[in-house]
Amino acid sequence: MNLDALTHSRALWNRTGLNLQSDEVLAQILDRGQMPEWRELYRLARADPELRRRIYRVIQAVPLPLPHSWLAALASLGEPVDMSMATPPYPDSDV
Repeated sequence: MNLDALTHSRALWNRTGLNLQSDEVLAQILDRGQMPEWRELYRLARADPELRRRIYRVIQAVPLPLPHSWLAALASLGEPVDMSMATPPYPDSDV
């Protein structure tokens, strides 16, 4: 498993290391990550049903810039998701 993209993510600017067991770290990656980190997170989620469930919970609770993109990604992995669910508004968002 190559976690290099996640380990060196700028999204973890205020962390001393990667701890994917932390919902706060997961939220930071979903919020402030970039494409390489998101690809790695998707790759990990493909093999980890618990990680998919945690991502879904974070999407429901944390304002994120692309919540419906993550919902679509989870749906593509076979997770039952409600694409019409309301998500917390992201600052400076028109949605």
